[in-house]
Amino acid sequence: MKIVSAKVIVTCPGRNFVTLKIQTDQGVYGIGDGTLNGRELAVVSYLEDHVIPCLIGMDPRRIEDIWQYLYRGAYWRRGPVTMRAIAAVDMALWDIKGKMAGMPVYQLLGGRSRDGVMVYGHANGSDIAETVDAVGQYIDMGYKAIRAQTGVPGIKDAYGVGRGKLYYEPADAALPSVTGWDTRKALNYVPKLFEKLRETYGFDHHLLHDGHHRYTPQEAANLGKMLEPYQLFWLEDVTPAENQEAFKLIRQHTVTPLAVGEIFNTIWDAKDLIQNQLIDYIRATVVGAGGLTHLRRLADLASLYQVRTGCHGATDLSPVTMGCALHFDTWVPNFGIQEYMRHSEATDEVFPHDYHFDKGYLFCGEAPGHGVDIDEELAAKYPYKPAYLPVARLEDGTMWNW
Repeated sequence: MKIVSAKVIVTCPGRNFVTLKIQTDQGVYGIGDGTLNGRELAVVSYLEDHVIPCLIGMDPRRIEDIWQYLYRGAYWRRGPVTMRAIAAVDMALWDIKGKMAGMPVYQLLGGRSRDGVMVYGHANGSDIAETVDAVGQYIDMGYKAIRAQTGVPGIKDAYGVGRGKLYYEPADAALPSVTGWDTRKALNYVPKLFEKLRETYGFDHHLLHDGHHRYTPQEAANLGKMLEPYQLFWLEDVTPAENQEAFKLIRQHTVTPLAVGEIFNTIWDAKDLIQNQLIDYIRATVVGAGGLTHLRRLADLASLYQVRTGCHGATDLSPVTMGCALHFDTWVPNFGIQEYMRHSEATDEVFPHDYHFDKGYLFCGEAPGHGVDIDEELAAKYPYKPAYLPVARLEDGTMWNW
């Protein structure tokens, strides 16, 4: 069995997606996701110029060997462009393997560890009252876990407050838009949101919050301490993780669970955080961390230290990644939760899939492979549109972490 062709499909049904389709000489094909929000064309170039020529003639059943070839064979490695290109190949190969075996991917990984995958949705509002109402709407839809974000008085376009309630796209302009940030204002306001949420809905539902790399370690520790009475499921990306030792300070001062890793590329980004038990959830994604082949190694390391998975799942990941993530989540023993930010109707039409939501859980399907396909004719009707993520500045104009 040989790979005879591969092509990249770029489509924008509401936002840009990079899809790789690998074709074999036996008529079996697989698709993978290589989307990198705001940098899609960099992945396209890497795939077309450096990866696809190497794949032709390879045996698609040798998933591990191909992964090592693309990773170890690239002297300049581990970056987000390289790893997403590898992930696109890896997902497509697992899709092919599943179709050849007549089995869903979760069976190839080792079978079910659970029946359904608990997910959390995004509730947001311009102020506390709007966010409280939005959380109530998610509860009415059956969600057992909800991420809550609110606008903060005095902060321009606070993070997590989108233009839609079920889905929205933060990459919103041909050049980066400028948002604001003020840590003191956020620290004075965010705890009030969770006080109101617990007062309104009690403690039966899981609540989450995303700091999105905005706080210093000391500020993050302060926020975690203030949120302890409200028993958050986790506090996410509360400080940049380049310096992994920064989480030691946070850990010393709060028992609020910590989650990080949606921008991690490899197991090395998370190694010290996991081994030193500085986090409770690892949020690396199938597409960000080089595919299923590499992500399961990261999960195995995490399991040794009772760190659970909580894969990123915003709309910058295509339904292909979501489908793969659900097969991974269904199998992985140390599962925690899965982010689920719904795609638009147009995206779902371009990427038909067999996973479904019911009463707070997502369920992967039983179709051979990962259960997600692409309608190429429909995809062609949505051409690429340049779109950047925003940037953030403090009130005095200083650049900050978006």
